[in-house]
Amino acid sequence: MHVEVRNLNKHFGPFHAVKDVSFNIAKGHLIGLLGPSGGGKTSVLRMLAGLEAPDSGEIRFHGQLVNQLPPQERGIGFVFQNYALFKHMTVYDNIAFGLKVKKSSKAHIRKRVMDLIELTGLSGFENRYPHQLSGGQRQRVAFARALAPEPQLLLLDEPFAAIDAKIRQELRSWLKELIENVGVTSIFVTHDQDEAIEVADEIMIMNQGQLEQKGTPWDIYKHPQTPFVATFIGESTLIHQIADLRGFEEARRSPNIQALIRPEYIEIGDEHEFNVISATEQGIVKQLHFRGSEWLVEVEVGPYTLKTYRSLEKETLRVGQHVRVLIHRAYLFNEDNSWMIENGLKTDPMPIII
Repeated sequence: MHVEVRNLNKHFGPFHAVKDVSFNIAKGHLIGLLGPSGGGKTSVLRMLAGLEAPDSGEIRFHGQLVNQLPPQERGIGFVFQNYALFKHMTVYDNIAFGLKVKKSSKAHIRKRVMDLIELTGLSGFENRYPHQLSGGQRQRVAFARALAPEPQLLLLDEPFAAIDAKIRQELRSWLKELIENVGVTSIFVTHDQDEAIEVADEIMIMNQGQLEQKGTPWDIYKHPQTPFVATFIGESTLIHQIADLRGFEEARRSPNIQALIRPEYIEIGDEHEFNVISATEQGIVKQLHFRGSEWLVEVEVGPYTLKTYRSLEKETLRVGQHVRVLIHRAYLFNEDNSWMIENGLKTDPMPIII
């Protein structure tokens, strides 16, 4: 299903929850709707589903205006974070529920349900009740039930929020593969950046009711279009006076700029670890966070606290230790443009980490 939203607005009393939001979604794409709490994500999802009516704007599915259509006529499948399974029904009956409402034939219901049970990895569980399943299994039932009536659009409201971290990680890969196999256009709301980046074909980032940016995870990470997106996605530091740092004096030529410095743009260590000391800044280690394969280091450089990575194979730093900090590059942007700038004092180029 091709989805087109134009100038969507929604108020709840005096609160303007969704502000003039517009976007398109191509058929078969999996979209991650990301943003802080209260940003408007769930309100957009509920308006697409027909559970809330927009104050103004248009929602079109395949070119058809659906603003006045009730939820059951929109071809929508909905998966909630709390599963919303019928406790008194077996797995089979939960999945079959929507097909029975549509009065499908018994033969069609059985074939469709058993196909979905196999597709979602629930074979052997069809006669169990929800309380006899794990959280991950219950969520798979919820997905199967939503897919059973063959919806044109699948809406997922934080589908993994109630599942523990290990199972959530497994379900991410499973969900992406499932959606690709089924080919249904899907939108899922999440607070989890890693989840959105790993699963989605495209990400839409919302903040204070507005759509800040829409694009692939790679584009949004490498080319943020607003200060909010720059600081919201990934570990990074937003700097207003990049020209005060060594090697970036040429930035003075560009007025009204801000700089984004990501951890992979920075190197940290003792003096003997650098070939060009003149290109480095003096820093103080403020925090160390163990990340399994590396350290995430917070280092104070002048008025800024930067974040960078440190290999476990290198000498371990200490909180309070004085270190040298080499900022290899920064991402600059203003209201009209964005570009990368390299440290002008550095002579040994650092490979870009992807």
